[in-house]
Amino acid sequence: MQYIYKYQSPIGGITIASDGDSLTGLWFDGQKYFAASLSPEHEEKALPVFEQTKEWLDCYFSGKNPGFMPDIHLEGTPFRLSVWKILKEIPYGKVVTYKDIAKEIAHQNGLPSMSTQAVGNAVGHN
Repeated sequence: MQYIYKYQSPIGGITIASDGDSLTGLWFDGQKYFAASLSPEHEEKALPVFEQTKEWLDCYFSGKNPGFMPDIHLEGTPFRLSVWKILKEIPYGKVVTYKDIAKEIAHQNGLPSMSTQAVGNAVGHN
């Protein structure tokens, strides 16, 4: 079963999903791939992981480093998982481009290059 929580951020509504223990999705309401991995059978429920996520988002939107990350359970293709792993490692306040991520993925796989468009697509589905 999947669960959701609605969070109102300074830049719009966010829907957060969980499997009951970890985050499984977070989408800005109305975004292109909104709730792409959300099961049609889900319910709104108060969960500790949602409280943690709310605390993280409140801190982030107030301009402070949250200093922790709620538990996240990601499912996707090996390529998407590799992109998302890099995203999770970006330090607070640091800017990393799709090109930077593409170079890192190429390096990890012994490839001369990687498509920045493919990286952007994976980021859009995170």
